[in-house]
Amino acid sequence: NFRADLSFCCFIRFEEIKEGDVVRHDGKRSDGYLEHIFKHAAKELFGMDVKEITYKALKNKDFQEVTLEKDGETVLRFAAAYGFRNIQNMVLKLKKGKFLYHFVEVLACPGGCLNGKGQAQTEDGKPDKALLHQMEEVYAAIPVRLPETNIHVQKMYQDWLEGMDSKKVQETLHTQYSAVNPTASNLDIKW
Repeated sequence: NFRADLSFCCFIRFEEIKEGDVVRHDGKRSDGYLEHIFKHAAKELFGMDVKEITYKALKNKDFQEVTLEKDGETVLRFAAAYGFRNIQNMVLKLKKGKFLYHFVEVLACPGGCLNGKGQAQTEDGKPDKALLHQMEEVYAAIPVRLPETNIHVQKMYQDWLEGMDSKKVQETLHTQYSAVNPTASNLDIKW
């Protein structure tokens, strides 16, 4: 079982944040934490320091896989599934028992968050590719810093979570998943 505190929010007032305080996690875009979690898991679970991650496109560019091999054996298998079609395919694989992944990053928008409907569009309602490219460049220019080195995160651990190894940290940030027995309800969504 892989168990870790994968993601959390730090609640601070915006006026407390200075321009130099804005940081991002490892990753090419704003997609999520897959790259950070992968590198962290490789180091913590297998003592391997991964510098660069190579994504392998599976069915399309919005369904990709990342693996870690040790002694010729695949020890970590992560996937990124963006867009509802890819999410549905992941759910079907899970239902069929053909789910090979230790972690899946799921985003509803094809192409990731920066490509979402909440973003700027041209007057005819199409994505503004020039603006999208510009947003990706701005995001890539933000410095990468591990969450645990962020002063606001450290303060949250100290003030709200009562320390790094407290019982409150375990209860709030850690979880385990187990199978849920299927129900015989007509309200179930059939994907």
